[in-house]
Amino acid sequence: MNPSLPVVRRGSSLAANLGLSERIFASASDRAMVAAIDEGLERVEAGLVREVAHADPIAAAPSRYLFDAGGKRVRPMLTLLAAQLGDGVTDEVVTAAEAIEITHLASLYHDDVMDESERRRGVPSAQTVWGNSVAILTGDLLFARASQLMARLGERAIRMQADTFERLVLGQLHETVGPRPEDDPIDHYIQVLADKTGSLIAAAAQSGVIFSNADPALEAPIVAFGERIGVAFQLIDDVIDLSPSPAETGKVPGTDLRAGVVTLPLLRLREAAKTDASAAGLLARIERDVMPQEPDTGFDPLDTNTQAARAVPSKASVDAIVAELRDHAVTRATLDEAHRWARDAVAALDPLPEGSVKKALTRFADTVVERSS
Repeated sequence: MNPSLPVVRRGSSLAANLGLSERIFASASDRAMVAAIDEGLERVEAGLVREVAHADPIAAAPSRYLFDAGGKRVRPMLTLLAAQLGDGVTDEVVTAAEAIEITHLASLYHDDVMDESERRRGVPSAQTVWGNSVAILTGDLLFARASQLMARLGERAIRMQADTFERLVLGQLHETVGPRPEDDPIDHYIQVLADKTGSLIAAAAQSGVIFSNADPALEAPIVAFGERIGVAFQLIDDVIDLSPSPAETGKVPGTDLRAGVVTLPLLRLREAAKTDASAAGLLARIERDVMPQEPDTGFDPLDTNTQAARAVPSKASVDAIVAELRDHAVTRATLDEAHRWARDAVAALDPLPEGSVKKALTRFADTVVERSS
């Protein structure tokens, strides 16, 4: 899943990336905060260049590969933004932002191996270039580098990193194994999103509070905001996966479906198919013609009925099925669910003082759900 917020690069503006107009950020304190975060992003970016570099010549190229391909830097931005609740962009805040982003980067190497993804950030995925073993080991190296950075910040940072990493792995494990018979598939899926995406975004925001020496009472609402907006982020991705505008999303419509990745629209369609013949028909066509098929060792090439059943559908046919799911009520329900999580994220910010930070975090939540338009 590849969210499509604007890419943050050197010299980019926080206001521009969040769509914050002069009208929204009109006061002097607002503008001062934006300038501080932009300067902090420059520092984080320079630190990332330094930290993903590796002295070992074999490790150097793959370690920099996905970093050089770009990225949105959403997590560092949230760390720096939350830090404005305290002492601002301290050296410790910058170090934590670098560690969180490198943890995210490392997870992409492993995710692409497990999902057998061919592309990431507009380039061939790391395992496509170097193979699975090198991609996995590169991810491990980057996780180690993130842990080294957190170790500089003391025991609490180490515990936070370990707890977050555990949730990342458990989320991936639960996604891989799937729900148990007694689990609700949709509840299971939402928990996977909370673990795989929400936990790291929450840790990013939490780091900003902790390492800027902000009021500890603000930590819980910031963590709740981060986790909820992380779930909204991925639910919007499920909708974007079906988008008919690959030039804007960077993805072929239905990329996740074609790779066999379960998304919320598909889960809701399975639920609807239990009582709705139309939904059942669409589900059958998706599972037969769009999602990858398991090898059938009993295939008989001389059986014309089997041959017909196994016929490869045309691209136009697959595109039409994806479009039908895109226009289905289950996709609209997924979008509604994403908006609900975003609203809940904003509601978690109620204890924060009114001002620039709360305004920017609220705008960030709006930006997340606006990506589907």
